[in-house]
Amino acid sequence: MPRRFRWTVPYLFLVPGGLWLLAFFVVPMVVMASVSLQQGSLAQGYAMTFNFGIYAETIARWSSQFLRSIEYAVIVTVLTVLIGYPMAYTIAFRGGRAKNILLLLVILPFFTSFIIRTLSWKLLLADNGIVLGTLKEWGLLDSGFRLIATPIAVISGLTYNFLPFMVLPLYVALEKVDPRLIEAANDLYASRVQGFLRVTLPLSLPGLFAGSLLTFIPAVGDFVNAQILGSPDTTMIGNVIERLFLSNNDYPQAAALGFILMAAILAMVLVYARLIGSDKLTTG
Repeated sequence: MPRRFRWTVPYLFLVPGGLWLLAFFVVPMVVMASVSLQQGSLAQGYAMTFNFGIYAETIARWSSQFLRSIEYAVIVTVLTVLIGYPMAYTIAFRGGRAKNILLLLVILPFFTSFIIRTLSWKLLLADNGIVLGTLKEWGLLDSGFRLIATPIAVISGLTYNFLPFMVLPLYVALEKVDPRLIEAANDLYASRVQGFLRVTLPLSLPGLFAGSLLTFIPAVGDFVNAQILGSPDTTMIGNVIERLFLSNNDYPQAAALGFILMAAILAMVLVYARLIGSDKLTTG
């Protein structure tokens, strides 16, 4: 290649990924935006009317499901951090020769279908299942106590299913932490807590940031856990979109809900990135 065109080589590597995103992300988004502004029915057909009022209508109608989905996703993200950080820390710094085995155990649930994993939680949390049934027999719980069809069941299922998405990025970030930096903090009379807060935690922020996004984004749009483990009182916005698309055939409203959800997630991600200072994050 002539020297004057060599600067284009790095950009050529972006072409396959760019075409993929164009075909399977940008084009569907444009189509969905067009559908959301149409009016009509599946039987009579849809016509473009530029019905921008549908966005305010859908927000007012499904606001409780939107807020519930965001609430559940935030709780799940916090829980995965609280559970996943000690797991990733232990594997990275204390795993030794068992690191590969421990990582395999983290990703092992992915070898099973998402639906099957969620159904297993339904059996686990059943009113007379192995957990609640045993506790009721021992007299530790009231016979009427239940977890299925409650927010606790939905949040538990979401946390379990998305926990690996938090653990793996955190492990990668912690694995890159130079142990000599921690030793230097100890030599400077820093306690274990101070060394963690001033050295380990800041250096693991890229993994924490990536894990939070990988957990929050799919959790806020999930509908499987709420459908299997929940009840009408725990319906999430993903359930509404799925029902409007597949059952009610109300494509404009479903497309509008999808766009609003995507815009809300993007706004929250930008705010989160601003607060955590993602422009200063480094991967080592």
